[in-house]
Amino acid sequence: MKKWNLMLAILILAATALTGCSGSNNGTAKESSAAGTESSDKIPQVITTNLSGGEPYTLDPALASDTTSYFIIDNLYEGLYTYDKAGKIVEGAASKVDVSADAKTYTFTIRNNAKWSNGDPVTAQDFEYAWKRVLNPKTAAYDPSSLYYIKGAEEYNTGKGSADDVGVKAKDDHTLIVELKAPLGIFPIISMGHAYLPVRSTVVDKDEKWAAEASTIVGNGPYTSKEWKHNEEITLAKSDHYWNKDAISMDTIHFKMVQDATTYYQMYKTGDLDLITALPIDTLDQEKENKEYLAHPTFSVYTYSFNVNEKPFTNPKIRQAFAYAIDRETLTKNVTKAGEQPAYGYVPYGIKNPSGNDFRDDAAKYYEFNPQKAKELLAAGLKEEGLSTLPPVTFKLNSADKHKKVAEALQAMFKENLGVEVKLETQEWKTYIDTFKQKNFQVARMGWEGIFLDPLGVLVHYQSTNSNNFTNWNNKQYDDLIAKSTYELDPNKRVEILQQAEKVLMEDLPIMPILFSVDTALVSPKVTGIVFDVRSNPDLRFAKRVEQ
Repeated sequence: MKKWNLMLAILILAATALTGCSGSNNGTAKESSAAGTESSDKIPQVITTNLSGGEPYTLDPALASDTTSYFIIDNLYEGLYTYDKAGKIVEGAASKVDVSADAKTYTFTIRNNAKWSNGDPVTAQDFEYAWKRVLNPKTAAYDPSSLYYIKGAEEYNTGKGSADDVGVKAKDDHTLIVELKAPLGIFPIISMGHAYLPVRSTVVDKDEKWAAEASTIVGNGPYTSKEWKHNEEITLAKSDHYWNKDAISMDTIHFKMVQDATTYYQMYKTGDLDLITALPIDTLDQEKENKEYLAHPTFSVYTYSFNVNEKPFTNPKIRQAFAYAIDRETLTKNVTKAGEQPAYGYVPYGIKNPSGNDFRDDAAKYYEFNPQKAKELLAAGLKEEGLSTLPPVTFKLNSADKHKKVAEALQAMFKENLGVEVKLETQEWKTYIDTFKQKNFQVARMGWEGIFLDPLGVLVHYQSTNSNNFTNWNNKQYDDLIAKSTYELDPNKRVEILQQAEKVLMEDLPIMPILFSVDTALVSPKVTGIVFDVRSNPDLRFAKRVEQ
């Protein structure tokens, strides 16, 4: 086995192990289960769930940036690879993948029976068009940097090259050739990102608002958009044109858009919803013994981002002072209460090093609760800035139940442990996304899910050229370490480099890790087969209704 192939095998095994650790609160891999009294073959396969974030920001894969939008997008589109029922990466729109001896060129064969929801064939040209659309600066796509591993991609996106120089070429309708800048064993994992999803060029070019209504969306995934009542409900129906439709057991998915946690919790209790996630914190203690309750870790870190161009957070000592003032143990035990882990670093638990130890356990601990050190750092930072008192500080967040409670707890900790008054400003989700993207904040809440199951999946966010870096922070040493880790084929050396990168990030602290997230859910006993794991929203494709 060639060295790059060995690296890929190691990473895919790590991803599979992490997926297997997800599930219920006993730590086993989890599908929802129920004992039906009637054959599911006779029962309409319909499920109703909720988008706790409300109306999706967009259903255009190039522009989406949030888990609410992705919950729908993941059902409407399919990339070259997909996940099977066990969470394993398998071929999706591509039926075959060939990799060159130097591991720099991937040749994908598009399935003969892959079709768009309007019946058009899915072609290699669709992928070339979609990826170059993401890279086109005029598109203002959310995450073009995730394609920078491709030859010429960064140059085109930054105005230093042309689309013709990008290493993505449709040789014919069924052959897509991708040239990478360097050998990259984790490319299959990286290409699971949403920026790699295809769109139909004839649809996109015809109508710039093509993704705004159910009737105009054309996807190639297992479902098609049937109805969209804005700010109320989206209904998806199994696509008759999906190449693997026989494997999809759930025919219809209704997504309600109720943002108030108490309201959607009551809707579940009255049977109006079959599945809810993000339970109200106040209900967790009573629900933990409920057989319908699930809690599972996610590969994500709950953070507050500093805008390092906004005073007083231009000073790293002041940023560090806030981090030391947080009692994360108390926060996770008494406030969030779903089994979250305090985040004393940035990379979440769940990735195994070659030694067999978790990456997090082998890495240093950062910012354990120390109010005395917090006050000393604040005083030193203020002195460096020539200030006698801290200027007004505002933390911005979206208005969901959990986020408000966490923010209020942090507000109290900063008052008690740092002697600082912090103002909280809440916004509805769609407005908040724009606020965050525009960097219109001093400090702002955001949870980052890994774009793939590897430490690089979260650490890459803070490269200076990364599309997800909204802090205005840049650090050449960090950039160099991330770049080096990306192409390092020795697993042990790679871990060392990634730990060095995390150390730079934590010491300069453009972001403040709070906790490693846990998703909570209630699943109706009338439904079985929903797949929960660390990588995504619940997977409803293989669910079955077993009772009316």
